[in-house]
Amino acid sequence: MTTQALDSASRLKSEMTAAADAVNAELDRLLPRPTGHHARVQEAMRYAIQVGGKRMRPFLVLEGAKLFGAPRDRALRAAAAIEMMHTYSLVHDDLPCMDDDDLRRGWPTTHKKFDEATAVLAGDALLTLAFEVLVHPETHSSTEVRCTLAALLARASGSEGMVGGQMMDIVAPENDFGPDEVALLQRMKTGALFEFSCEAGPVLGEAGEQDRARFRAYAHDLGLAFQIADDLIDATSTAEKAGKAVGKDAEAGKATLVSIMGIEGARAEALRVAARAADALAPYGAEAEVLRALPVFLVERDA
Repeated sequence: MTTQALDSASRLKSEMTAAADAVNAELDRLLPRPTGHHARVQEAMRYAIQVGGKRMRPFLVLEGAKLFGAPRDRALRAAAAIEMMHTYSLVHDDLPCMDDDDLRRGWPTTHKKFDEATAVLAGDALLTLAFEVLVHPETHSSTEVRCTLAALLARASGSEGMVGGQMMDIVAPENDFGPDEVALLQRMKTGALFEFSCEAGPVLGEAGEQDRARFRAYAHDLGLAFQIADDLIDATSTAEKAGKAVGKDAEAGKATLVSIMGIEGARAEALRVAARAADALAPYGAEAEVLRALPVFLVERDA
């Protein structure tokens, strides 16, 4: 790795850590405090959020918003909203009727810490709170901007996005998916929320369609590179390092680009797609250096 690449990676890690700290503080402010007879579901909401993670989707919101001059406090609200949506999806994905996982980032999954019914309700509550946060006037003074954000998140998380991708994932073992179907599954299940996260910054900054299109293109390839890397971790890492069960795709007979292309082929494809993602933001020069370094960083991670 060149000195310039090392400097970019170091700066990226620092920026991501600072962003995660800021988003965690905003999430703590926005999440309801457990109270009353329904406190248990609010405790579960907070537990699911506090399990943590890199806060990558919020980071994308914050970096895009900064690039287009959107105020930090507004961007933090949108960043918190996408993390609520993402966390809801993880809580539901972990349920016995879905992926049936006991661990999430090394912690007991929400239904293991509480119970299945509480986990379902906690996920539902996080989902709806995400929209409540987005449409609040504090997120943006423009009603049009707030409605655009809500509409984008609704599409990204619905049957044409994340939910549809999860449905494809469930039926995958019963179908002989090829590379095109696997790429579509990954684009919907994982890439759709990345697309919202990337486009939210330009929307908050009231940028034009050309800027939004560039960020959508970046998101498309970033999401694919991330998912291939995630599949590589599932195929090659350990539960201790990954913080979750591994080897489940092969055990379930699910086709992935790793199973289709092999480990080295999938790794090469991930790096190719990551480079294409970085190129999409080339017009922004040094101001987008951190975002351009992110795709390769994600591909090279091991957890």
